[in-house]
Amino acid sequence: MSSQKKESPSIQPAHVHAVRDNTVQSVVRACEILKYVQASTEEVSLDEVCKHTKLTRPTAYRLLCTLVSCGVLERVSKNNYRPSGKQGLKRKLRFGYASQSEEFSFSRLVSDSIRSSAYRAGIDLLVLNNQYNPKAAVRNADVFVREHVDLVIEFQTVHQSASLVASKILEAGIPMIAIDIPHPGATYYGADNYKAGIIGGRALGHACVQQWGGAVDEVILLELPIAGPLPRTRMIATLAGIREILPKLPDEKAIFLDGKGRFEDSLLAVRKHLYKSTSKKILLAALNDPSCLGGLQAFEEFGRSEHCLAVGQNASIEARREMRRPNSRLIGSVGYFPERYGEAVIALAVDRVQGREIPSAAFVKHRLITAANVDVAYPNDSQISSADTDSLLFSKH
Repeated sequence: MSSQKKESPSIQPAHVHAVRDNTVQSVVRACEILKYVQASTEEVSLDEVCKHTKLTRPTAYRLLCTLVSCGVLERVSKNNYRPSGKQGLKRKLRFGYASQSEEFSFSRLVSDSIRSSAYRAGIDLLVLNNQYNPKAAVRNADVFVREHVDLVIEFQTVHQSASLVASKILEAGIPMIAIDIPHPGATYYGADNYKAGIIGGRALGHACVQQWGGAVDEVILLELPIAGPLPRTRMIATLAGIREILPKLPDEKAIFLDGKGRFEDSLLAVRKHLYKSTSKKILLAALNDPSCLGGLQAFEEFGRSEHCLAVGQNASIEARREMRRPNSRLIGSVGYFPERYGEAVIALAVDRVQGREIPSAAFVKHRLITAANVDVAYPNDSQISSADTDSLLFSKH
């Protein structure tokens, strides 16, 4: 996507104009700046103003600040300006979007919905890939700052890098929306982690009562520590939801394992645990569906599927296919509907850059998807082939 600006009409710098008697030099200079900015189809930087007017940087900066104070210009980011309100030409908004990673199914659906919603809204979208890598996320933040985007939509999972990413973007005067992982100073959009956990936990508790009379030997909770404390509340809330139905469940029966949000890592973690566990009634919950399905695979490998009842998070295509399988031990998955993220996120972003008040956090409306309602909630799943589902199995959220 090109970042080159269209050439503005030629306007003679202030120093070539003859200043007549009774004129104020500073006003003349301010008018030249105003004419130059109004003639541009995109925002103008302080350096560009200095180059055009031949003014020193401090003088140009003070004049720009004065024009902003008077309401004829507005500062869109650090040292970047455009005409205020109706005085300038209508300019196409340009947002930056950093995807979590295009190789994962959940983030791919989020990205597709953001791209399509931005297109429908007439917004220019600069898309970069965080590659599930904190260093890539920091590099991408630098690109967004350098490109002077109007707003950044950030989807990166590593909690420890959130502060650095956010500081680079916000210090440049660029507003920010963070998806699913909170970033300091950014508007949050995504999972209502506690509510999603409660929904999943209650479902597991009810299934335990129905199939095992409420007896349980262990609860395995597959988490993702690198995502930070907020996503962990999803698993803590899952345990709380189970205890609403099974109030006598002791703490020592709850076992937290790091599944890393991946099918293969969760398979290894649960496999290692099952080598030493002889429990016959185990409830399994995970931060996301791939992790949950990895855990279920471990039970199958040990020939102990009947020892497990499981609930996932995201209601992704691979989980929905598993629910439809006869005698599946996956009793349900909490829906996040990533295909709807774009509409909500782009609406928030447009409101933010246009000066309208938006909430500090907005949440997905979750719903438990089970074998009983999956065909109603997702009637078009049959159009997705098994090969496509297998390619998504190693996805991450």
